[in-house]
Amino acid sequence: MSDFTKDAGPEPRIRPGRTPKPVSAESLEAAALFHLERFASSSANLRRVLLRRVQRSAALHGSDAEAGVLLVEALIQRFIGAGLLDDRAYAEAKSASLHRRGASARAIAAKLAGRGVGTELIRTVMASAGDESGRPGGDLAAAAMLARRRRLGPYRDEAARSAYRLKDLAAFARAGFTRAVAERVLGAADPEALEALLGEEQ
Repeated sequence: MSDFTKDAGPEPRIRPGRTPKPVSAESLEAAALFHLERFASSSANLRRVLLRRVQRSAALHGSDAEAGVLLVEALIQRFIGAGLLDDRAYAEAKSASLHRRGASARAIAAKLAGRGVGTELIRTVMASAGDESGRPGGDLAAAAMLARRRRLGPYRDEAARSAYRLKDLAAFARAGFTRAVAERVLGAADPEALEALLGEEQ
């Protein structure tokens, strides 16, 4: 078994009542295009998706898994050459989306790695915007977005803030933020004070 097949993940589950046809160059391309129409994807992630189809075909039909691996790799390289797959563009868009949702630099890096983006590309993408999280304001800005979205810290009623302080700290920790970043956000008296703090950072 090739390394590509080993990396494809656990044995895929077969849905009751459905027997997929043996894979071919045409069926793999159709599956790849369908996936890309629905989801943004890194080349590694799309490779995993297609290799699961190859594994399923080999298990059900006895088709040649090694030949399927070669078909998948040729298709991935063709899509890269045609611009249908662009790992850097994918990583930049995913990073920006996660940052807007209040993800920490650590969480963004972990998510990109889980989608098959290489370590060096993750570093490059996140450093290209000038800070560790890849966006102006860094983790402080992302933590402020999380606070706004989850109604934490300065977005709580003033009377309830003290009672929820530990809970809010835990929420920031689970999201991958350091204690220092969490304390700065929670230390803002109100949303306006937090916005002013962000303005000073930028």
